[in-house]
Amino acid sequence: MTIPFKTLKERWNSDPAFREAYHKIGPEMEIAFAIAEARHRANLTQAQLAARIGSSQAMVARWERGTTMPSTKSLAKVAEATGSRLRVQLEAD
Repeated sequence: MTIPFKTLKERWNSDPAFREAYHKIGPEMEIAFAIAEARHRANLTQAQLAARIGSSQAMVARWERGTTMPSTKSLAKVAEATGSRLRVQLEAD
């Protein structure tokens, strides 16, 4: 049984400790979640996404864990491979 990513993210966000940790590393986790969500929407495994963008499954896993930040070039490849649109946004606090 697969749990939808949106459901999992909502479950994590209901945990105060997770929310506090998320805010400390927010941008990295937002990118990690965005990649994982786009991959799930496209119904791809990490290995399938990696093959489409010319990377390794291990690299995709590091991006989705938030331990490594992808370049904008890599993000553009992820967007194309998942049928998504890359958008960068800087918001005022």
